[in-house]
Amino acid sequence: MAMNPMEQFTIKPIVPLYIGGYDVSFTNQSLLMVVVAVAASLFLTLAMTRRRLVPSRTQSMAEMSYEFVANMIQSSTGEDGLRFFPFVFTLFVFVLFSNFFGMVPGSFTVTSQIAVTFALASLVILTVIVTGFAKHGIGFLKLFVPKAPLPLLFLLVPIEVISFLTRPISLSVRLFANMLAGHTMLAVFAGFVVLLGGAGGVLSVLSIAPMFLIVAIMLLELLVAFLQAYVFAILTCIYLNEALHLHDHH
Repeated sequence: MAMNPMEQFTIKPIVPLYIGGYDVSFTNQSLLMVVVAVAASLFLTLAMTRRRLVPSRTQSMAEMSYEFVANMIQSSTGEDGLRFFPFVFTLFVFVLFSNFFGMVPGSFTVTSQIAVTFALASLVILTVIVTGFAKHGIGFLKLFVPKAPLPLLFLLVPIEVISFLTRPISLSVRLFANMLAGHTMLAVFAGFVVLLGGAGGVLSVLSIAPMFLIVAIMLLELLVAFLQAYVFAILTCIYLNEALHLHDHH
């Protein structure tokens, strides 16, 4: 029987639990999110526990990740945005570790679930809205009013509002779709290798081709895993910058 490439995205209950008719079971997705959170916390904590003048490899990686995110925030939002460093850094590390853990055979890709990515994106947009109103009050609504002749505002304002409201969708779908597509492609080519290898004869030799493709796609997926974490974080910074500096938006 051919392997179903979509089976790897199936959410399976580990500890079935129902409360008030709602399914709140502890699933493989929940388990991986716990693993990601614990692994990221342990890595960053242990890496900085014994700080040395000449840093170790783990300390260097931790310091590079701190500096990378801090520079990204500062370049996107200025000094005001550095107060959001814990928030952006947590998002970046969680998405990055989730993407990398999803590359482990037999694991589960948390970021391949639209519910997870949409929840993260909604949290980002909610933070942007709260920040905007906290700093500018009702003046935050100026974000949706571009500098244009009055007649055009009747067209442009609804477009700006719709564009803002669709950000959680675009932000979540971008991450979800990239991880889903990449892992599906890996599973498809892995199925080719198994089928051709089991066919015998010349077909077994032909299985080498998709095997090399799997290696190439795996390397590409590692790059995509980092890039998607970066894109998610940089877009978060850009949205926060709009909430902090309305005058720079248009």
